[in-house]
Amino acid sequence: MALPLWVEFFEELQHVRGRSKNTVMAYRHDLELYEEFKQKKSPISFFYNFLKKKNLSPRSQARVISSVRTYLKFCESHGLKAPELRELHPPRVKTKLPKPLSLEEFQKLYKACKADNIYKTGRNQITLLLLYGLGCRVSELIQLNTYDFNETDGWLKIIGKGQKERLVPLTLELQKELKDYLTHIRPHLLKKDIPSILINDRAQRPSRVDIWRWLAAWSKNAGFQEPINPHRFRHGCATALLEGGADLRSIQMLLGHSSIQTTQIYTSVTTQKIQETIQKHHPLSLEKESY
Repeated sequence: MALPLWVEFFEELQHVRGRSKNTVMAYRHDLELYEEFKQKKSPISFFYNFLKKKNLSPRSQARVISSVRTYLKFCESHGLKAPELRELHPPRVKTKLPKPLSLEEFQKLYKACKADNIYKTGRNQITLLLLYGLGCRVSELIQLNTYDFNETDGWLKIIGKGQKERLVPLTLELQKELKDYLTHIRPHLLKKDIPSILINDRAQRPSRVDIWRWLAAWSKNAGFQEPINPHRFRHGCATALLEGGADLRSIQMLLGHSSIQTTQIYTSVTTQKIQETIQKHHPLSLEKESY
């Protein structure tokens, strides 16, 4: 690459800042776009139109610009001049509220995930229970190992972004379900000794694609018009906890958010639901035919 400090920047991302492989690859893609633009020798103000012509969504454009700004700051910290940093500003992106998975939707999926034998059915059910009960990311789910489960104290160790560890307590029901799965279901799915909690149909650790494929199939069986996005389980878990009275700090710890501001988006989801309830049921609501 013609960009200066290319190797040094990615070494810092991976080894100093501890960014995940997926994050590093996203940075690489974004900076390759920036390098392509630089070859045109156009003013930096043209970069916005360049990204639009690439048919990138406003959110994707904002991510690219954020990546480029991070790189330019790195260059300046190593003594290089980066005047583009003062001219390149992230576009305003309207925050889209996450659509949480409802308990009713979860129950439909749980019923629809039955497979051709009881062991695959048990695997499918524990997959759904872990997604909804832990509020974890798919990348975290597939990395769970049997030794991450502390049966005595009832928690799971999750490795999150940047290899950060967090201990997530399990409900008594989820503890029981996980113990039963590990004792009576998982051994029948194994062909060789691997530590992964979840086992795919090839007797291996499942991939992200496996989880998406499973959810798509179960969503179809449940009668949903489109596949349930796995991230909706995470939103559903956080929203249910908040509505149940959990504090933001506890939810932040559970989800592994580095900033409380990220967690605060769920207060907007809950507020929106309250507004809809008031609008529908309050006697002074405009939806009422008369007072």
